[in-house]
Amino acid sequence: MSDMLPPSGLPFLKMHGLGNDFVVIDARGTDAAVTPALARALSDRHRGVGFDQLALIETGTDADLHLTFWNADGSLSSTCGNATRCIAARELARTGKAALTLRTERGVLQAQDAGGGLTSVNMGQPVLDWQGVPLAQDVDLLHLPIPGDPVATGMGNPHCSFFVVDAEAVDLATMGARMEHHPLFPERTNVQFAHLIGPDHLRMRVWERGTGITLASGSSSCAVAVAAARRGLTGRRVTITLDGGDIAIDWRDDGVWMTGPTATVFAGTLTPDWLAGV
Repeated sequence: MSDMLPPSGLPFLKMHGLGNDFVVIDARGTDAAVTPALARALSDRHRGVGFDQLALIETGTDADLHLTFWNADGSLSSTCGNATRCIAARELARTGKAALTLRTERGVLQAQDAGGGLTSVNMGQPVLDWQGVPLAQDVDLLHLPIPGDPVATGMGNPHCSFFVVDAEAVDLATMGARMEHHPLFPERTNVQFAHLIGPDHLRMRVWERGTGITLASGSSSCAVAVAAARRGLTGRRVTITLDGGDIAIDWRDDGVWMTGPTATVFAGTLTPDWLAGV
């Protein structure tokens, strides 16, 4: 690992969106690389830095930025909505632009300054076919053959959304871990439990595949908003209250837009000695 990284160490940022926290490495103009081993080591909240997801920024070819994401277990994630918003917010502030584009495995995403310290990202249209989610077999996505009658939605990653009487009462650690590995989801799945707390207002808790319980999740929020609208529980524009705060989701003709706050907590440098031990 040490021969792949700068001898002076590797700079990084610690960021979060509604408590969904990230380590962000800006590799533009460097030969910095991320491996699964580095992601796992960095995710350790005692011996590393700690994060829900790791994001690598590279120079874009067909977009302003190219983003790659890792989960805490070292697996790749095709999308990470809150990390995308955090990176977009910082880049918008740095460049003075009002809008920019970001290439992820999900595709080229649009981001814009929403004013008042908020940033919006268009996460694209939801995937509503079983092969695209993906699922292991052709079933009704609105009523999966799983106890609890969940909904499946693809947002560049798979989601399994349960609508319950009280999301607070769910044993999220047990149910999330179990459902992440359900055989209907060959690539595992993110899991959400949500209930309606008012007109177009949902309370949601989330388990992210490869990471576990998180205070918030952008792609999960988009998936739950889409599932709720398709079930007729809400309209297409909703507020979702997560453990980390509120996020606004608007399912428009051009995609699912999410808007919320972001924060850059600190900048640091991973030391050569620590990197050499990875």
